[in-house]
Amino acid sequence: MRLSEFRIAMADEFGDAYSALLAEDLSLTECGGLTANEAIAAGQDPRDVWIAICRASDVPEARWYGVGLLREP
Repeated sequence: MRLSEFRIAMADEFGDAYSALLAEDLSLTECGGLTANEAIAAGQDPRDVWIAICRASDVPEARWYGVGLLREP
């Protein structure tokens, strides 16, 4: 997953404003306690960060299209 795909997935799932807030403020246990922005800046794969956000936010697995699943039309 590219960074641009991560940002699109975040905005699609949470909306522009809330996704920016989550990326900046939500501490992700799966990413060593870093926020999404910190984890990506530290070199973690955006795909792994996306999955961590999905799990931490209880996003249903069916909506994890950002990890390679096609979105429904």
